Amino acid sequence: MEIVDLNGITRVYRSGALAVEALRGIDLQFSEGEFATIMGPSGSGKSTLMNMIGCLDQPTAGSYYLNGEDVSRFDKSKLAGVRNRTLGFVFQSFHLLPRTTALENVELPLLYNSDNLSWKEIHSRARKALEIVGLGDRTDHNPNELSGGQQQRVAIARALVSRPKILLADEPTGNLDSRTSFEIMDLFQKLNQDGLTILMVTHEPEVAAFSERIVTLRDGLLRSDKKVTPANAKEALANWIDQEDLEIENEMKL
Repeated sequence: MEIVDLNGITRVYRSGALAVEALRGIDLQFSEGEFATIMGPSGSGKSTLMNMIGCLDQPTAGSYYLNGEDVSRFDKSKLAGVRNRTLGFVFQSFHLLPRTTALENVELPLLYNSDNLSWKEIHSRARKALEIVGLGDRTDHNPNELSGGQQQRVAIARALVSRPKILLADEPTGNLDSRTSFEIMDLFQKLNQDGLTILMVTHEPEVAAFSERIVTLRDGLLRSDKKVTPANAKEALANWIDQEDLEIENEMKL
């Protein structure tokens, strides 16, 4: 089933007499349960496309069906509702509230949820989301008490707590070291295996290699769209650790 269906999507930004075509007639579909990566150089339109898919922007022309709804002409209020019900966002910068615990950061989206959840249900769902990302023992820690990788896991838990159908990740490993990047990709692969649709933007081919489909944009046009056999993030992490151990052992012998 196609959960994202973009047809003839054009996005033109205007400043006086100047018009910039960020997207030029994009036809693109993603199926439920996919793990896909969107790539392209700076100015290719990948961030504009992600904003479009995430209902943060609307097309100048074309249609966009998200989970069966034509959202391309929704007003701001309706788009906010769709984002709350259907989409979870993860960014390069974690965007955590600094003086708020991990649990409270994860609870935040549920405070704006239209389901009128009880505080007990909000606490329960936030704790469960932190357990899913491996931080069940860090619920009372503030962001400054967590590593960069742990902060990104909190951000992922916050994205998951509303039980979205799609996780949108914009450069999710951009601020992370190699080991932590492998750990986050391993988590993404596990979430995808559990049925979550993941659409990720990255400029790093080695990160894109962990997805099963790579879409490439250039100059606002779709240049390539190919299925790939995803690399195994757990194996990549184990190999990286073995290599690090070997380098440390060699340094100690010097």
